[in-house]
Amino acid sequence: MNPVRGFEGRTVAVFGLARTGLAAARALQAGKAKVALWDDKPAAREAAKAEGFKLTDLTTADWSDFAAIMLSPGVPLTHPKPHWTVEKAKAEGVEILGDIELFARTVNAAPEHKRPKVVAITGTNGKSTTTALIGHICAEAGRDVRIGGNIGLGVLGLDDMHGGAVYVLELSSYQLDLTASLKADVSVLLNISPDHLERHGDMEGYVAAKRRILLNQGKGDTAVIGVDDAWGQQICTEIMAANRRTVVPVSASKAIGRGVYALDGLLYDATGERAAEVCDLKRARSLPGRHNWQNGAAAYAAARGLGIAPEQAARALLTFPGLAHRMETVGVIGKVRFVNDSKATNADAARQALSSYPKVYWIAGGQPKTGGIEDLDDLFPRVIRAYLVGEAEAAFAATLKGKADVRRCGTIAAAAAAAFKDARAAGGEAVVLLSPACASFDQFADFEQRGEAFRAAVQAIAAGQAAKGTA
Repeated sequence: MNPVRGFEGRTVAVFGLARTGLAAARALQAGKAKVALWDDKPAAREAAKAEGFKLTDLTTADWSDFAAIMLSPGVPLTHPKPHWTVEKAKAEGVEILGDIELFARTVNAAPEHKRPKVVAITGTNGKSTTTALIGHICAEAGRDVRIGGNIGLGVLGLDDMHGGAVYVLELSSYQLDLTASLKADVSVLLNISPDHLERHGDMEGYVAAKRRILLNQGKGDTAVIGVDDAWGQQICTEIMAANRRTVVPVSASKAIGRGVYALDGLLYDATGERAAEVCDLKRARSLPGRHNWQNGAAAYAAARGLGIAPEQAARALLTFPGLAHRMETVGVIGKVRFVNDSKATNADAARQALSSYPKVYWIAGGQPKTGGIEDLDDLFPRVIRAYLVGEAEAAFAATLKGKADVRRCGTIAAAAAAAFKDARAAGGEAVVLLSPACASFDQFADFEQRGEAFRAAVQAIAAGQAAKGTA
């Protein structure tokens, strides 16, 4: 773990005792701080007690004893209204921090020769894939790489830092809201589209949170910014005008000067005097579609920012194994392929998957996001039939009425079975795509659990077909 520095002998409150909170508590104690742990959920408190932590009821505690409070990222900071711990901290003058801020202060307090390189990645879509891809490139190049943040381990649970290490961190807008001191050697802002507006209040608040990944960079640092959306283009223009760091625009839709771009899958490096072809991303089986070509362009640019040679980065791009729940083929039964894109928790993410296939049997629905699926209207002709599940069933059926055939199924298992039956009856090769365009919290704990339910449904279908001798 990374012992947190700067709070030796002082007490830090920790609220939210899931993965992030418990990792922070351990790291604070390892750095000689005292901790006061609490969670609104009794089950979370019991889990902390089982690990040997002593609890402090923050509803009745004396907050004048606290040097700071560490909030888990899921705790509302401003919207839809501040959590009671936030109101209490502000009333008592207690500093509010997140785990990324604790990590940043620890890095900044270390002697220069012991500070690791930090690559920070955010964006509405693609950040997990890009984070894992950058980590893969670094590992293939022989770097001592640690991957975490909003993916895998919490940042404070990663191995202790040293001067030769590279931390590749996925950062959500929730985490960035609580971060002020992070100075990334390489920052990556992939894209911005409306998401989490209930948490940030409006688009302005959401964009402001994403921009925080660019804080504190200066000469010698690199900012990789996607310019395929209006917000990214504007931010890139503003950052380039500031002229404080190296800025590398990335695109998967157009050729750009002094940047990195992919056209029809061909990756080009135009950071020098002339554009040079790097590799054909269509050969990377785990990076299908234009959105993944943007991820690949950003990962390549980040690797170059770390000093990794172009040919090393290119080779690693083509051997990336991919991530679960992100356009992951989880089964092929006869001529029907099942693709798990459970990570598509909003319409823009679902657009990436729908754009990758000419015709699909589409499983969608869950806990709807603002705007629903109206923005996907141009892709509805690709939908042979939509199989709707969860809270969004009625709203999505209304949007699709007259534009695509619809079947309301209720559950992932029922949708997968119905989609397979229809695809098999139609004959020929077919794709059954789970790309929900919704959050998962109406029926599942998270998108991973939803994706595993889809995988289990496919396995059950395969077992049934094998028993019949028709697989």
